[in-house]
Amino acid sequence: MQIIQSIREKGAAIVIVVIALSLIGFILMDAKQGSSRLFESASNNVGKVNGEPIELAEYNKKVKEAEDLQAQRSGQRPSGTQTYQTREQMWNQIVAEKIFFKEIKKVGIEFTAKELSYILMSDDQSNPFLQEQSLKDSITGRLDVKKAQAALTNIKKLKGEQRDGVNAQIVDPLKLSNSVSKYSGLLNASAYYPEWMKKKDNAENQAIASISYVAIPYSEVSDSLVKVSDEDVSDYVGKHKEQFKQEEGRNISYVTFSQLASSEDSSTVSTALTQLKPLFEADTNSKSFVARNSSSIDFNDDYSSKSKLATSVADTLVKLSTGSVFGPYVDKGSFVLAKMLGSKQLPDSAKARHILIGVADPRTGKQLMSDTAAKKLADSIYNAIKAGADFTMLALQFSSDEGSKIKGGDLGTFAYGTMVAEFNEFCFTKTAGSKGVVKTQFGYHVIDLISQKDFKTAYKMAYLGKEILASEATINKASLEATKASAEKGKPALEKFISKNGLSLTTIPTLIKENDYQVGALQDARSLVRWAFEAKKGDISEPFSIGDQFVVAVLDKVLDKGVQDAATARPGCEALIKNNKKYEIFSKKLGNNPSLEAASTAYGKSIQTAGADSTLTINSQIINGVGMESKVIGASFNKNYQVKNSPLIQGNSGVYIIKVNSILNKPSVAPEVLAQQSSEKLNSIRSQSNGWYEGLKKQADVVDSRSKHF
Repeated sequence: MQIIQSIREKGAAIVIVVIALSLIGFILMDAKQGSSRLFESASNNVGKVNGEPIELAEYNKKVKEAEDLQAQRSGQRPSGTQTYQTREQMWNQIVAEKIFFKEIKKVGIEFTAKELSYILMSDDQSNPFLQEQSLKDSITGRLDVKKAQAALTNIKKLKGEQRDGVNAQIVDPLKLSNSVSKYSGLLNASAYYPEWMKKKDNAENQAIASISYVAIPYSEVSDSLVKVSDEDVSDYVGKHKEQFKQEEGRNISYVTFSQLASSEDSSTVSTALTQLKPLFEADTNSKSFVARNSSSIDFNDDYSSKSKLATSVADTLVKLSTGSVFGPYVDKGSFVLAKMLGSKQLPDSAKARHILIGVADPRTGKQLMSDTAAKKLADSIYNAIKAGADFTMLALQFSSDEGSKIKGGDLGTFAYGTMVAEFNEFCFTKTAGSKGVVKTQFGYHVIDLISQKDFKTAYKMAYLGKEILASEATINKASLEATKASAEKGKPALEKFISKNGLSLTTIPTLIKENDYQVGALQDARSLVRWAFEAKKGDISEPFSIGDQFVVAVLDKVLDKGVQDAATARPGCEALIKNNKKYEIFSKKLGNNPSLEAASTAYGKSIQTAGADSTLTINSQIINGVGMESKVIGASFNKNYQVKNSPLIQGNSGVYIIKVNSILNKPSVAPEVLAQQSSEKLNSIRSQSNGWYEGLKKQADVVDSRSKHF
């Protein structure tokens, strides 16, 4: 069973535990069951699982929690497609939880308070406390039980949202992980390989067959002679309903009208920058000039290596004399002017250690001490170090940086630009051996700059950038054309409009479902999907602004939940129906009990043999010279066909008549080989239970009503 991990919240006080549930196929972060409520309004639900409602409030809460985690990791709030993805992820999570926890309740699986305490007080890798440095012994690296007990006591005192957060980050993941382990163990323990099956499998593994056969490919009958009617398709679908189930959905086509900048727009931006170029070159305050002219690229007072300059023009930029300007050139969707402000030799990397006197806890935001007190303490430590005090001991005693304090404050070697600006400036502009106090957003750092290496030329550049944006005229033109297209009546008229204007119609072959947010290459297309489920077949949509284009769609088909109609099912079964009809033609021509010779003569096919190389066994996937024909393989071990020909066998690529020449046994297999085969078979039986969640989900009654709210 594979493992799907919960993700640690960056900077969280307690880390989310790594958990697994691959067969569910979703990220399961919380395992709390929702409770059903009587007389609850359907408008407050986003769906139901086995009759138990999923409340809108519960769903929105989980979505918000997931978005908050994403925001803390990435530094920005999710939007657009990310929001839709999070909603889908949380829906799958809640459904999985409700299905799974209902099942384990039936079989009596529990996660007790005693089990939780045992894990939290242990050195087990699943213990989230082990991920928190402050709860570990600084020397052994093992869990400090006294600190863990104190943390657990504090956790028990929490209430409201704080308690919910702890449950989500610690209790629920452990409950889920533990329950999954127990449930999987039950399934694995139930796997059994009976002796009668072992004997049967061993006998079959030893048997090898040799046959003579005639193969007649389906291509012997032209497709033009075999017509497949809608009635034929409907009859086939009726006999194979499980294969042709369909969800409710829509098929659409659409045409797009670009809102991207035109060549005229691009030329306008380029001209504007060209006019600013001599002014930029003459100005003595580049920072002010860049800000005054609303540059799309902020002024940066740092020096950068050549590798960090615009790749396409880096060779040109490094050759500029101080004060000269190059451009305009295109970089990342903008026209840019680049001005050389100066250059100097800087190290590529540095090694340093520090003692951080934090003003606030970076994880909780709680103030640790006043700014004045922190500055005073940092200065005192700095003076003590200058007087000969042991840096390592002071780091262990005073540093707020839990990651480096146990190493005496050692930060190792780091590259230019990887630290916050003030720290970076000290380590790369001061000389090796320098010591000092630097203030950053984290507090006051007492820094010991140990060494620097790989000195290279670094450059200070000022950039004046202007985004290449579509003008109002360009956008209005695209909007007008899209409006004209949306006014057409029906698909034929729309196709005529598209052809006349040199456009193209994109047809989406896949089924669009009610809660989808992506349509083909259109990423943020939720509004278009909602329209499709409100429109009628043949309707033309109003223009939708999606990404950098206007989209006008036509609803091609409405598919209801149930069994596919003939038109929808035809691509999936027409070839099979043709083969069935061709089989009937072959049967009629060859008659009952045809011989190899008669079949050979009737279709000019030679009688061939297979299995003489001892490769034809009951477990073979293919027959050399024939291909993947399981029915032929099965017939090859029918002893009746040693005395008579087989009937006409309908295969994958044609029809076959065979005669079994011999069924022999391989030499006896050593006991240890048999034992290995039995072990592999048992593992195979166990692996077949790996689809248990999909099995549970298939049996569950899941109603998805999210489209009524989003």
